[in-house]
Amino acid sequence: MHHVPVLLKETIDGLQLVAGATVVDATLGAGGHSSEIVRRFGKTVRVVGFDLDSGALAIASAALKELGADFLPVHANFRTMLASCEAQGITEVDAVLFDLGISSMEIGESGRGFSFKYDEPLLMTLTNPITEDTLTAREVVNSMSEKELADIIYQYGEERYSRQIAKVISVVRRREKITSSLQLAEIVADSVPASYRNGRINPATKTFQALRMYVNDELGAAEEGIRAAWQMLKPGGRLAVITFHSLEDRLVKNLFKEITKEQGTIITKKPIPPTRTEIIANPRSRSAKLRIIQKNEK
Repeated sequence: MHHVPVLLKETIDGLQLVAGATVVDATLGAGGHSSEIVRRFGKTVRVVGFDLDSGALAIASAALKELGADFLPVHANFRTMLASCEAQGITEVDAVLFDLGISSMEIGESGRGFSFKYDEPLLMTLTNPITEDTLTAREVVNSMSEKELADIIYQYGEERYSRQIAKVISVVRRREKITSSLQLAEIVADSVPASYRNGRINPATKTFQALRMYVNDELGAAEEGIRAAWQMLKPGGRLAVITFHSLEDRLVKNLFKEITKEQGTIITKKPIPPTRTEIIANPRSRSAKLRIIQKNEK
């Protein structure tokens, strides 16, 4: 599945890059935003790209190499940005970009169970390759207590039927291990009232979001990554963050408020949403919000 980068023009324009800049793409994915930077600036801008998925990193690296980019791939979580960049001799940068959405490659047939539309192993981890130490959704749904599960589904998915869903998961797993995405989706559908089951969105949507966020510690990683990025940013440099749901957006909004008390200016007084044209062309962009902050000159 082809991944379409959201708020592409607004984000690249908002970073105000100039020749000679070093920019970190903290969430490289298929390299959509980085490719646009290279198309605009060529080799005059250096791009450092982070991704936990070695497969995505290889795809993006090939695309950027074809464009003739000055590109450094980093196979790591962006929360390690400070140490990872220092290891490459990079101590400060001009701009950092975070696209906190999950790419179409991952939402589609990933083989890792991110989507309830496909019958895949229930993993939901962004880490690739997976090791013995890698936390997976299968481990979470089969070994956590009913209360812990309900709390995760409520906290990260804002799912009102979290207790009922956790209860049915708990009953089913005593009989058989829950190992696939389709199996979990059916369990969730069986846990909720018919009106909810037949509603506008798939009843498993919020549960799958919650498990994915918990497994990958997405909110914790986002906070650490943004703080690290701010530390590395040169005076006058900009940090752009694209979020896709209220929990992420609230986190970014509050972090930006805290940061500006010291030496920052919020560029986007209100978050920038996608245009109607973009939403029609790419319906998955409809919930996206872009926030930009600039580090003040000392």
